[in-house]
Amino acid sequence: MPIPPESVPPDDAPPAVVKAADILAEAARTGVACPPVRGLLPEGDLDAAYAVQRLTVRREVAAGGRIVGRKTGLTSPAVQAQLGVDRPDFGALFAGMAVPEGTPVAAGRLLQPKVEAEVALVLAEDLPHRDCTIADVLRATDFALAALEIVDSRVAGWDISIVDTIADNASSGLFVLGSAPVPVTRLDLRGIRMTLTRNGAQASAGTGADCLGSPLNAAAWLASSLAAAGDPLRAGDLVLTGALGPMVAAAPGDLFEAHLSGLGSVQAHFAAETEEAGTGGTTADETAGERR
Repeated sequence: MPIPPESVPPDDAPPAVVKAADILAEAARTGVACPPVRGLLPEGDLDAAYAVQRLTVRREVAAGGRIVGRKTGLTSPAVQAQLGVDRPDFGALFAGMAVPEGTPVAAGRLLQPKVEAEVALVLAEDLPHRDCTIADVLRATDFALAALEIVDSRVAGWDISIVDTIADNASSGLFVLGSAPVPVTRLDLRGIRMTLTRNGAQASAGTGADCLGSPLNAAAWLASSLAAAGDPLRAGDLVLTGALGPMVAAAPGDLFEAHLSGLGSVQAHFAAETEEAGTGGTTADETAGERR
């Protein structure tokens, strides 16, 4: 999904926007979490926060990153309560964030990973309207998948406001998709029941109704917001619709499995400190050295 030039800050972006983006980028590159960036921007200014995000996305694209879709964040009341925010947000998904199911996530690849279970949608048609409806989403969606989003924050201790998480690309990290696509016409997305286990013990639970009332509502909100920004969702895009329950902190060696009724299961494994991330994978030390 190309980024229109008019939707990103110019090279002479406000100094505060550039500084916030630089601080977050340095935290990602070094693996050392940074202080909150909200103090650099006008208080509560979501437009400024999204300007930081767009600058970060622009830099990633310029470095060869490929956008494959978008995510809706902060859709679950439980997650909003965990982070002390009161509204959803969105961020960009890159191909490099995708982790094949069965491939361990290298220890040290992320700073402060947390896992949440979601419904993923893959679009067959564009969603260009600023007043996107649920019917539009249903008509445009090719299929749904079970998904695990591995969120991360470059801000130390997850000490974030809505401004911090938006600026930090909606606290994006990685994602794992299930392998059983299901047409949305066969699903009651509002009624989906989710359980998430960590090392065999239940760690989170929720339903489709816990995601802005339905994952379809979240997708319609995302489509409308992006269309209003001049960067609409396109055919082929992946949409992570948002958490169905509380997010759960991850540690090296953890195995997570989510089961979503009607969509099956999906797993994410975090490599132990000495474990390589799959065949031909990198060690934790190598991964730390390769952070951007």
